[in-house]
Amino acid sequence: MTPPNMITDLAVMLLTAGFVTILFKKINQPLILGYILAGFLISPYFPLFFNVEDMTSIHLWSEIGVIILMFYIGLEFNLLKLAQMGGTAVTSALVKILGVILTGFFVGQLLGFSTFNCIFLGCMLSISSTAVIQKSFEEMGIKNEKYAQLVMGTLIIEDILAIFMLVILSTISVSQNVSGPELVINLSMMLCYLVVWLILGIYTLPVFLNKVIDLMTDEMLLILSLGVCFGMVLIANFLGFSSELGAFLAGSLLAGTMHAERIEHITKGVKDMFVSIFFLSVGMMVDPAAIASYAPMIILITIVAVISKLIFATMGMVLSGQTMHTAIKSGFSLAPIGEFSFIIASLGVSLGVMDAHLYPIIVSAAVITTFLTPFLIKNSDRSIAFVYNRLPEALVTKLNQYTSSDQTEDAADQDWNAYIRRYISRIGIYGIIMLVASISGIKWLQPFLLETMGEFPSELLTTAGIFLIIAIFIRPMMDPHNNHYTCLWLKKKSNHLPLMVMTFLKLVLVSSIAIMPLYVFFDLPLWVLVIICSVYVLIMAKSEFFCVPYLTLETTFLRNLNERIIENASKEGNTQHAWLNEELYIISVRAPEDADYLGVPLASLQWGKRFNVYVVKIKHGEKQIILPGPKVMIQPRDKVYVLGDLKAIENFYRLVNIEPPHPPRTLKEFMDSGYADSSNALAICAIQVTGTEAYVNKPLRAGIIRSKWHCAVLGLQKDGYPIIMPDSNTVIRKNDLIWVMGSNTYVGALVAESSLQNAFEEAMEHTKKL
Repeated sequence: MTPPNMITDLAVMLLTAGFVTILFKKINQPLILGYILAGFLISPYFPLFFNVEDMTSIHLWSEIGVIILMFYIGLEFNLLKLAQMGGTAVTSALVKILGVILTGFFVGQLLGFSTFNCIFLGCMLSISSTAVIQKSFEEMGIKNEKYAQLVMGTLIIEDILAIFMLVILSTISVSQNVSGPELVINLSMMLCYLVVWLILGIYTLPVFLNKVIDLMTDEMLLILSLGVCFGMVLIANFLGFSSELGAFLAGSLLAGTMHAERIEHITKGVKDMFVSIFFLSVGMMVDPAAIASYAPMIILITIVAVISKLIFATMGMVLSGQTMHTAIKSGFSLAPIGEFSFIIASLGVSLGVMDAHLYPIIVSAAVITTFLTPFLIKNSDRSIAFVYNRLPEALVTKLNQYTSSDQTEDAADQDWNAYIRRYISRIGIYGIIMLVASISGIKWLQPFLLETMGEFPSELLTTAGIFLIIAIFIRPMMDPHNNHYTCLWLKKKSNHLPLMVMTFLKLVLVSSIAIMPLYVFFDLPLWVLVIICSVYVLIMAKSEFFCVPYLTLETTFLRNLNERIIENASKEGNTQHAWLNEELYIISVRAPEDADYLGVPLASLQWGKRFNVYVVKIKHGEKQIILPGPKVMIQPRDKVYVLGDLKAIENFYRLVNIEPPHPPRTLKEFMDSGYADSSNALAICAIQVTGTEAYVNKPLRAGIIRSKWHCAVLGLQKDGYPIIMPDSNTVIRKNDLIWVMGSNTYVGALVAESSLQNAFEEAMEHTKKL
């Protein structure tokens, strides 16, 4: 019986790859080059060896290999890692990729390439090889050096940009037209759906895995993980995006869970096999005749790749504030053409928009740059000396000043920068959620409901659903208690107008989203729709009705997002109080006799709600009030003790118009200082909520802990996730760990009651067992 061609081909491919990679490992060369050489040996272009016959199956397997590779790259990446990359990685990656794409495009134009060939050439040259660079750093023993860490951070950002690049190239290739508006619309929609996918995935996936993980063997987890991968690929294709985007997103969602290392371990074998087939298929497309014919072009493109990456990577590092020494070494390290370039080349050939002869050219250039990389890294110091000796002294001085680690920024600019970053992120996240909800309701929900009910009921129900989602997220988007906003408002009167304008723009944006379903479904004049939506948005922005469900969603999301960090902290034993002691500060101020807040009840001052600070103690002569109630008023010469995070404390000093006499003390420093005598001491204690307490399943604003035990909740942990100075709408649940502050007497009473309830519950459980 003759085996099928696919079985024969698979045997030839894997055996050839196995022997060739052993040889490459022996001579200490990258295995990727071994796979490419093995693919060439079994290709139709090398008739002296066994040839693969069923190329259709091989192409299918290589496509699966790309999907698995994207999934695995996603597994090694997560959102927190992206947030920690900092400005250097983002700036250098953007400058390098954009600069090299433009350089490659113009070089292609000079060589007489078509527009699409020029675009693909620039994109292929712009991506560097993570595998080759990481291997070079490890072999040379420099992976812990500063510039090596910056290079690896830049490569992570490059991988993200490469995903977007694939989407853009797919869009313009299918339409056969580089249309600006269409491209912007596709990218915008991709970003919108990407944000919603990430939010839904982070909210649901860790919760599901944590519930079933004890039932799952490695085999079951492998199947589920690959199912999530290909499921996301299907969703991406359904929405009109690339398979690579869906696979990468699936991996990045799983990367944030505490089970990421286990998933990465059990899927490694699958990844190694299918990715090796992909690189074998790359080698099969290398035509020696084409390489011989285009040898001068290969050499030119190699030189362009190395020099353009050196120039633009160095420029990006310098612009982000790194020294010339660090920037140039980073530029030389980023020379090798990467694995993504092969994926881009395969995409161009498969869609018929890139000439096939470019494929062996880019593979040959990648091989050359791979061999050049260790040499370039080793000789980067000589190049740095050469550059410094030939640059004008005035330019060197300016560069050193620009990249100096001692350079400072104006404090006002820092406050504005922090506020603008938060402003953009809030609009980006919550605005996109509301926009996608509105578009999805109009495009999919209403037609679906129309099949089971009349036109008007389906439109009314869809509009109600959209308005409900807007109501949940509008208040966090408005961000009314933002410390940076408060800081800027108190700092200068000239800040008031731009802050009000930016707030007004948020209201306009939300109103515009809310108008969409009304405009599509109901035949009403535009001015009526504007009035309806404006009134609705203003009411919802001030209402706290949806704060409880929103905070529940937010806490679960943030807990899942930080799951790996929480798990690592738990293993190290840092789960209890370090975050509370390090992030809360306490100060004392003497109330002047002319202060405008004198004689005003604390409830009317609303310092907690408006400025995120607690008045924890007031000393009036010999009398001391621990956690003063809402009717207590501050009198002249009173000593007021105020608690909050660092930015809130800074804002409070501006509010009361007092210069800080000394840096604020952390809560731990204050509690250890002995400022309070034993009879009026402030005490802090952690209490594990059992579920039987009177305050369980009630928001903090219910005031049970404050009214019954005269204590304040400074923070709590939900499944290990810390919340400092929790919102008054936060609900206390069973198994939460709450941190309370009050006098020794009242804190002791609260702890004693909780202990008694715990003992009673244990006794009842023991009785049931008997």
